[in-house]
Amino acid sequence: MRYLLRTSLLIVLCFVCCVTQLLAQPTAFPLEITVAQDGTGNYKTIQEAVNAVRDLGEKRVKIFIKIGIYKEKLVIPSWKTNISLIGEDKENTIITNNDFSGKVYPQGKDAFGKDKFTTYTSYTVLVQGNDLSIENLTIANTAGAVGQAVALHVEGDRFVAKNCKLLGFQDTLYAATAKSRHFYQDCFIEGTTDFIFGEATVVFQNCTINSLSNSYVTAAATRANQKFGFVLFNCTLKAAEKVTKVYLGRPWRPYAKTVFINCDLGSHVTPEGWNPWKGDAMFPNKEKTTYYAEFGSKGPGAAAKARVVWSHQLNAKAIKSYTLKNILGGADNWNPLSGI
Repeated sequence: MRYLLRTSLLIVLCFVCCVTQLLAQPTAFPLEITVAQDGTGNYKTIQEAVNAVRDLGEKRVKIFIKIGIYKEKLVIPSWKTNISLIGEDKENTIITNNDFSGKVYPQGKDAFGKDKFTTYTSYTVLVQGNDLSIENLTIANTAGAVGQAVALHVEGDRFVAKNCKLLGFQDTLYAATAKSRHFYQDCFIEGTTDFIFGEATVVFQNCTINSLSNSYVTAAATRANQKFGFVLFNCTLKAAEKVTKVYLGRPWRPYAKTVFINCDLGSHVTPEGWNPWKGDAMFPNKEKTTYYAEFGSKGPGAAAKARVVWSHQLNAKAIKSYTLKNILGGADNWNPLSGI
């Protein structure tokens, strides 16, 4: 009898030890996740997939998104890092929402006691985590011409967008923070007023910028200590029919920096090119501290001699400093072309 009791106790102890070891094993986090609305993937929504990624993960996770219209207000928080969102098809893999500044919250007040959306909360997609990339996607804010309505709001550092469409009206792309670096390649960006705006250091390469109304393309808010703001390489500026008067940019803040290099400018671009944003009581005479420049502009909108006197036409020597390494490299030598 004692032998049987000892044996039974040993079996129980072994079972408990095995269960404890199993529970102690770390949770397996996949490096590839598929989102499909028809249930054939791991998740039906993009937000569920993002939530499933390991917090502060050091290995890149690829989230493949099947064709569909995803009506989401997507948030990638600061603790979700090293994520790639990859659409199946740029034209037909769409993340969309329609919030705008002044819209009443459907469920009362937010965490800050506000009962209406602001520019900063109107986003369709909010990126706060570092090292995020998006590819083959459309991100749209379909609120229409109702004021500020952000499609993509990026606060995280080392952000990359390739072959994407960013669609909206006013304030389509918010490149939000001074410590944030972005790289947009082969993207289509569309809007009306200030539809590329913010403090970040940003490079646009081979992008198409489409204006939907007579207004302003960029509104940089570059800080005084930033060497670069928005830099556009080999981009094409187009406009909708009947659009005839568009400025390359106006300064949201006094030290705004925006440079166009070897860009093709349509006839809708005004001869003066840049606007000083007069009437800002807090920051008057912003044209005295802004840095707006061009090099190699071509097309019917490339009227170098007619530009405002406080803008610049760069020479071959000055243009040598405008490299990806100098603009985006930083202390960590970030290279946005290295295998994301």
